[in-house]
Amino acid sequence: MADSQQKRALQRKILHVDADSFYASVEMRERPELRGKAIAVGGNADRRGVIATSSYEARKFGVRSAMASSRALVLCPQLIIVAPRFELYKKVSRQFHQIFRDYSALIEPLSLDEAFLDVSECPRCCGSATRMAEEILARVRDELQLTVSAGVAPNKFLAKVASDWNKPNGVFTIPPNEVAQFVRNLPVSKINGVGKVTAENLQKMGVVTCADLQAVPLEDLLKRFGKYGKRLSEVARGIDNRPVQPSRVRKSISVEHTFPEDIAELPAMLEAMDGLVEELGQRFAKIEQHYFPVKRVVKIKYRDFTQTTLEEAIGTSGENWCDAEHFRRLIAAAWPRGAKPVRLLGAGLRLQPSTRKDSPQLPLV
Repeated sequence: MADSQQKRALQRKILHVDADSFYASVEMRERPELRGKAIAVGGNADRRGVIATSSYEARKFGVRSAMASSRALVLCPQLIIVAPRFELYKKVSRQFHQIFRDYSALIEPLSLDEAFLDVSECPRCCGSATRMAEEILARVRDELQLTVSAGVAPNKFLAKVASDWNKPNGVFTIPPNEVAQFVRNLPVSKINGVGKVTAENLQKMGVVTCADLQAVPLEDLLKRFGKYGKRLSEVARGIDNRPVQPSRVRKSISVEHTFPEDIAELPAMLEAMDGLVEELGQRFAKIEQHYFPVKRVVKIKYRDFTQTTLEEAIGTSGENWCDAEHFRRLIAAAWPRGAKPVRLLGAGLRLQPSTRKDSPQLPLV
């Protein structure tokens, strides 16, 4: 049974399409005078802004997403930081999807700038997934004046790895008969979900490549990494049976705020939480008919960038989840863990889908 399931999985044709430097590329398209310059989309350095994305010219200086804008300007003094325009990026993302729908109805968006497509049943390009990917790249370039990169593979894991192989504006294909050899040489750091800590733990076990990982007994991986150990064992062999899912279930919703100056006193933190909860309520109202909250969550990032979170279950007896007092209580309990001035506060909800039959899942875009 497992063999037949794996055989069907190997017959899939999956694309992972990823826009190149998406926000920055859109801004350069809209403002031609920015083309060829080191630019980044992000927040103001004077207000502790963070880089969302950067152009390839800026990346040569080490400017990366999630980097503090102030640090980016140190690395690249000539950097031009542009304020984000998310409504524009959402509009462009929808235009991407209009092109994708000519190749498949099975589209799974991961964010505004990337998506999986299952093109197994698509007759275009004589059924060649690689040629479809090349055609999508050409259409995005010609119709939207932007570039994307694509990975072609028998499953989602490998397609996502492949899309990063020939960036920018490139296609990389991993045919089914080359999967075994490809994954043997693949660094485990390329596995989605293997961050710095997991990579270090694997290295301590002598694991650097997927070939090394294949040699580790499953029971050892389960003991070290829990359920994720099984996932590691499978992807190390190029196995990923997850289907492309057109609708994705949202698991949480949150809002965060980085303060221009650190907040050192608890009363000021509690007051700031009121505004966050109000914004959270406005965001949740847009999806309320599809989800219901099961937990409240608060996040604190201290001056030294250490952080902590605290959450609590929401009662089922008509309890008002959006009462700011509940979040204030969580902040008051969480802050003493570090007892240091705070640079960021966040408030969020853990969600479960509504069981109402008239509440279809929301697409991401």
